[in-house]
Amino acid sequence: MLIREIISYLLMGAGGVFAIITVIGLIRFPDVYIRIHAAAVVLTISAVLVTFGVAVYVWELFLSIKIILIGLFFLISNPMATHSIARSSYQQKVALPRVRSVDEYADYLERGEK
Repeated sequence: MLIREIISYLLMGAGGVFAIITVIGLIRFPDVYIRIHAAAVVLTISAVLVTFGVAVYVWELFLSIKIILIGLFFLISNPMATHSIARSSYQQKVALPRVRSVDEYADYLERGEK
């Protein structure tokens, strides 16, 4: 095996491990917003690692650049999408936590709930 293949397998394997951690977090976490956080952070890392592993495995200049751009798109778009999902679910009062010690976001939205 070439060193390049070993590096690509390690990157893709690490991405798979992070994907498994995401699934465990989605199952185990109690709150919708904590689940969204797990999906945003860990799944983004997983997707980027897998795409970088594929880019290293392919090892052709233009194809690798395209794959790396896809990974960077994941890196930018996934946190923005999960943020917008969390914000809209908060505004629509979907699964609000029962106990909130401080809710500064309500003042920002001018909902008046405290």
